[in-house]
Amino acid sequence: MSKRLTIRVNGQTRTVEAEPDEPLLYVLRDDLQLNGPKFGCGLAQCGACMVIMDGNAIRSCVTPTSAAEGHHIITLEGLGSLEEPHPIQQAFIDEQAAQCGYCINGMIMTTKALLDKDPNPTDSGIREALAGNLCRCGTHVRILRAVKRAASRIEVTGQ
Repeated sequence: MSKRLTIRVNGQTRTVEAEPDEPLLYVLRDDLQLNGPKFGCGLAQCGACMVIMDGNAIRSCVTPTSAAEGHHIITLEGLGSLEEPHPIQQAFIDEQAAQCGYCINGMIMTTKALLDKDPNPTDSGIREALAGNLCRCGTHVRILRAVKRAASRIEVTGQ
């Protein structure tokens, strides 16, 4: 049975009609038109659906919308804009870290959660944090460079 659910996304409180167990990903994409998170596997295996909830990167494809009530959700759209990309987004652009781009939402959101907790991660720390995000295109070296570039920019700008 559908229920009114109130969630806080990208700094805005939004009320949606959804089944309590409906995946957060569906509400974000279908109801709120936030298309940064992607449907990949639907099994919490690929990371394409990643969002940040209360500072932690989570897989929205397996997170019930009801579990988001009372928490702060950030999607890719909440980081920056085309006119003013977040330093992480800009670093991924500068390093040309996307080939097909399908994994990039998960890579960027995981990077954001990582850098918020560890602003100067080691290579192994970056690899460990990103291990749950699948990329079939093989831009892993560029992604690693983008995370390092973002860390240096955030350190300087404090974002």
